[in-house]
Amino acid sequence: MKVLLSGAGGQLGQALIASAPKGLELVATSRQELDLADPEACRSAVEHHQPDWVLNAGAYTAVDKAEAEPELAYAVNARAPEAFARALDEQGGRLLQISTDFVFNGTQGTPYQPEQARDPLGVYGASKAAGEAALQNVFGAEGRGLILRTSWVIGPVGSNFALTMLRLHRERNQLGVVADQVGCPTSTLNLAMACWRSLEVAAESELPAVMHWSDAGAASWYDVAVAVGRIGAELGLIDTPAEVQPITTADYPTPAERPAYSLLDCTSTRAALELHGEHWQQALKAVLQQAKTP
Repeated sequence: MKVLLSGAGGQLGQALIASAPKGLELVATSRQELDLADPEACRSAVEHHQPDWVLNAGAYTAVDKAEAEPELAYAVNARAPEAFARALDEQGGRLLQISTDFVFNGTQGTPYQPEQARDPLGVYGASKAAGEAALQNVFGAEGRGLILRTSWVIGPVGSNFALTMLRLHRERNQLGVVADQVGCPTSTLNLAMACWRSLEVAAESELPAVMHWSDAGAASWYDVAVAVGRIGAELGLIDTPAEVQPITTADYPTPAERPAYSLLDCTSTRAALELHGEHWQQALKAVLQQAKTP
């Protein structure tokens, strides 16, 4: 099986490369090698490599910056997956599109099901929702395009909330972190496993067109920040955790509005992939262990 991977330099891309199954022919492309803002480059990559799968792990993920750069956000998050889908529709092959909890508005207060209607709040969520819609428009009900939504991605490399909090615990005595936004962190280590498992299962049986994957449990950003301090101290990554104070979203205004409750229901996906969810605190510990430096 030949897989064309986008976003190879990102935190998920690096986890995917590190955990790629043996015997897989992986064509890993970073931003320098494949500019997702260029639909023609996406189409050409498919035509040149003729993959069995495109695993589109690349994305424009700067949620606040997207409000000021909507054209770039839509180019990367919507037009790139559409270009991949159209090229694969002509050449043959399938697409696994990584998407986000931000396609929902976060107002219902219960976990979101994969089949629920999209209703994003800001440019980032809207651009990812448009990418989902474009994929579905191209492939229809053929089952050649799969969407895997995830949330609050953290990993041992790159830029993410866990590593930022680890640094701030080292630098400060006190932190204020938003406590009224609820979701669930997702380790890139576990997300990569779910991606590869999706391709494996899809080769033998039909998967749901839209799937949800996060680590298990629920948390606020405040909960995660506290856990980073506690686990970081246990691992010897910091001397003494900072005191973390809960604040509200209103206390920490941002350009982009964020969903207040974006927990994803992963029950059907775990059953389809025959994978158990790891609690987010255990997953966080594994992330911080790998992020440990001498």
